[in-house]
Formats: sequence, structure tokens, C-alpha cells
Amino acid sequence: MDIAIRPVEPGEYGTLGEITAQAYLQDGLLDFGESDAYLDELRDVAKRAAAAEVLVAVADGKVLGGVTFVRAGGPMADISGPGEAEIRMLAVAHAARGRGAGEALVRACLDRARATDGCVRVVLSTQSSMHAAHRIYERLGFTRAPERDWNPLPHIDGFSLLAYELTPI
Repeated sequence: MDIAIRPVEPGEYGTLGEITAQAYLQDGLLDFGESDAYLDELRDVAKRAAAAEVLVAVADGKVLGGVTFVRAGGPMADISGPGEAEIRMLAVAHAARGRGAGEALVRACLDRARATDGCVRVVLSTQSSMHAAHRIYERLGFTRAPERDWNPLPHIDGFSLLAYELTPI
């Protein structure tokens, strides 16, 4: 199966939003399940596409998953600083996992970072339980950056996102 990576089209926003939401729900990544406030963010691909570059993996005309690529200083940035790009919301539909879509999406982000003047590093945040994603990141050369770990939900003790970085890109 050939996987193509390209920018998301407006007609695919709903599909990608649901793939992303279901990936997080089915993997148990949302503390409050269907009532988790972050679910709305995961589904809002139009908002992401207006603020960053959203890419999709497509095979046989079907969207398999997507990722958000944030250039340095973009409004969707969580942990990136000057000279850094950020990868956010990588998700692949459960039925499409194991076919290389997730890795292809991350590679496409790395290609974009390399083509960005002044970009010297790519960073990302991930939950500790996202083991399949960790394997992709580490296979592509990302290393843990524990000094950048952070809690996006300070009202919840013990919740922390792990940071990874790739330098040089």
C-alpha cells in the first residue's frame, strides 16, 4: 500500500478530527473520556489548519491519520522556542496502524523543518503511555529532553507530558 502525505483538505477536517479524537479515546489518553475538554481541540482540525500546517496520510483515497506541524513562534506551539519546529497531535486510525503512516507523517514534518530557514531542532510532547509513538520518535533519532517535560493541566497533580527533541535536524 502506497501512503501519500499531503496537506489536509477542508473536506477532510471532520474525518481527521474524528480519527484524532478516537485515537486518543481508544488509547485511554483522555482523563475524562468523552467529557474531556481536550476532545473538542482534537476534533477541531479547521482551527489547527488556520494556525499551523496539518498533514494527512492517505492510501487508496482514504485518510489514515494526521499530524500538526508548527513552525517556531506559531500560535499552536506548546514547548518550541526560537529556531525550533514542533510536532503535535500525531494520530493514526486504529485500523491503519502498523502500516507506516505514523512514521511517514513524522518524516514529512522533519522534511518541512529542514526546509525552514533558521530551524535547528524539532520538539514534541507525548504522554508516557504512548509507547508506539515513542518507538517512532526514537527510531528517527529523537531523544528525551526531560528538562522540557511539562504539565498542561496544573490543576491535576502528577500529570506530565514527556518532551522529545531532534537536534540537528
